[in-house]
Amino acid sequence: MRSGETRTRSVTKAVTWRLLASATTFSLVWIFTGELTLAASVSVLEVILKMVIYYGHERAWNAIHWGYATEVGPKD
Repeated sequence: MRSGETRTRSVTKAVTWRLLASATTFSLVWIFTGELTLAASVSVLEVILKMVIYYGHERAWNAIHWGYATEVGPKD
């Protein structure tokens, strides 16, 4: 029996990744435009949209059985 990732773990991974990725986006928009308001607006929209997309992506991959290694006991 294969155990999948819990929804809570998927959400936690999505949130921590979005924080890191959105800080990068914020920095790039700010550096290229010099506009703090624009950088913040883009980052907020990105957080919401991409977190939802990432969560869906993670849940979809949890339903796919391909690519999991099978557990093998120690060789005697």
